Amino acid sequence: MKRVETSLPGVWIVEPKIFGDARGYFFESYQREKFAQLGITADFVQDNRSFSRQGVVRGLHFQLRYPQAKLCSALQGEVFDVAVDVRQGSPTFGKWIGVTLSAENKKQIYIPQGFAHGFAVLSETAEFMYKCSDYYHPEDDGGVAWNDPEIGIDWPIESPILSQKDALFLPLAQTLAEKLPIFHSAFSP
Repeated sequence: MKRVETSLPGVWIVEPKIFGDARGYFFESYQREKFAQLGITADFVQDNRSFSRQGVVRGLHFQLRYPQAKLCSALQGEVFDVAVDVRQGSPTFGKWIGVTLSAENKKQIYIPQGFAHGFAVLSETAEFMYKCSDYYHPEDDGGVAWNDPEIGIDWPIESPILSQKDALFLPLAQTLAEKLPIFHSAFSP
């Protein structure tokens, strides 16, 4: 298992060691001790799965009072997965990273607390899974507009399919300060 750094400190790509032969393949998608050796020590308490069709964009989501670290992967199909730093005072505030996750490449992305998360479905359909370090609290659900021009995410789709909720999110600059997480210099993923 290998951890690949990104331009956002604490957001990492995880590349598993895959054992394959004529029968198929095997790999560990999560093993607490090995992930801790990579620096990923989040205590995951909930797994979520979604199934979506091509062109769907989900996000950009985060929770404020119950922040979630996430470990994301595509079980079927292909998605463009995005993390955006929405922590007030962070040196990388408003910056984003995107990575293609697929059933074929078996990569995962680790997104620490304080980041907004979203993805776009590139294949005909995709089944997406993410482990979360806290439970989902609907009353604490926050988000940022998927197409915020100041963030400037280079989404590889033209006409996204959005939920009503996601379509109403405001750009980061218009999001009230009390609705965003705060950067702590002692941040530890």
